Amino acid sequence: MTHPKPESAPRGKLADKVPPTLADDIRPGQSVELLKELHILTRDGKLNQDSRRKLKQVYHLYQFIEKLLLELGDPPSGITLADHGAGKSYLGFIVYDLFFKQQAQGHIYGIETRPELVQKSRELAQRLGYARMSFLNLTVAESAQSDQLPARIDMVTALHACDTATDDAIAFGLQKQARFMVLVPCCQAEVARVLSQHKALSLSRTPLSELWRHPLHTREMGSQITNVLRCLYLEACGYQVTVTELVGWEHSLKNELIIARRTGQKKRAAAERLRALLDEFGLSSLLDTRFKQLGSDSN
Repeated sequence: MTHPKPESAPRGKLADKVPPTLADDIRPGQSVELLKELHILTRDGKLNQDSRRKLKQVYHLYQFIEKLLLELGDPPSGITLADHGAGKSYLGFIVYDLFFKQQAQGHIYGIETRPELVQKSRELAQRLGYARMSFLNLTVAESAQSDQLPARIDMVTALHACDTATDDAIAFGLQKQARFMVLVPCCQAEVARVLSQHKALSLSRTPLSELWRHPLHTREMGSQITNVLRCLYLEACGYQVTVTELVGWEHSLKNELIIARRTGQKKRAAAERLRALLDEFGLSSLLDTRFKQLGSDSN
């Protein structure tokens, strides 16, 4: 079988060379024109401190993603990646530019609820000749049922998807039998709300509730518990999970990186611990919403 040649950038573009002053900040092979279009670089090719921080964060995440993409090898129809809560699609465009553009096949799907950002991303992909990128105006939950995406997705990414959007991305990845999920959660309010609702009862029941008696601690505990539950859920559903920092805390407070690798070996112990934690913190109602695949699905 003869694969088509990797696509090249459209003619007529400005010289796409990295200025010597930016050589330490921009990865080899990165399109300077793309970084200008994303407003990471100014039109005269300069990089301010805020953009440098943003680029550093995306590049660091790309290092993790690239290793997993290489591990996927060369499937017959190419690698598929779904980027949830895509926003302006910084991550999707940079992954495409550094990896997918060099491949003969493969496709990136950007999922975003704001139609104006979806349209801008579509226009940018067309201008740059990135033919194997699609941008869909859908919620993460809607995308799981959409016929605009294939039945199987190799990798799911979600960079700073807010509140329950990360949980929806996990549900999407489970349905699509994703080989890998790469998640950097953002604000998380759902568990904190439930903790607040049952605070009076919890204070009388266990001294542990002092950990979330004050509103600030409720928010922080809610965030910590949420990510612990997500990791246990992924393990219960057949994934090996690694948790690490994305970049230094000076660059971002939303810094937890969850990498899930599908093994197909569902862990009964993880499911039991998840249920025990839900019961301990008064969160059992989440079994019917966030953790539907527990039960007979875990063995």
